Amino acid sequence: MSTVEDRLTALGIALPPANPPVANYVPFVRTRNLLHISGQVSVDASGGIKGVVGEEVDLDTAKKAARLGGINLLSQMKAALGDLDMVVRIVKLGGFVQAGAGFFEIPQVVNGCSDLMVEVLGDKGKHARSAVGVYRLPMNFAVEVDAVVEVA
Repeated sequence: MSTVEDRLTALGIALPPANPPVANYVPFVRTRNLLHISGQVSVDASGGIKGVVGEEVDLDTAKKAARLGGINLLSQMKAALGDLDMVVRIVKLGGFVQAGAGFFEIPQVVNGCSDLMVEVLGDKGKHARSAVGVYRLPMNFAVEVDAVVEVA
């Protein structure tokens, strides 16, 4: 069976360095066998995906934004654990979409992150989830995701 890093390579995903916090919090907290990861926005080296979904950002781009947030979650997991094979299971994902007044496809957007977790972690990536439309997200990012992860 391949390692998580092998799956990432096969998927063509190179994890970026873990993003530092932008306010008074830490990027993750581990307590016993649970790792809580703070919200990760849809940022990348090019600046990321910003804007209101259903207005400046279409559904397909918003799914990519959620996937990007998921990549950033994986980067935080690696920073916290050193080895992604220590992930036992994604327990819960929280997804927040900066949604326009007429946009209701919030669950489909957050699938961008959920699908990534299953692609990378297999059955360990299946999780409980919340998907919420919000008025605004930090720095105008389109999507933010957070996670609770069971670890070895």
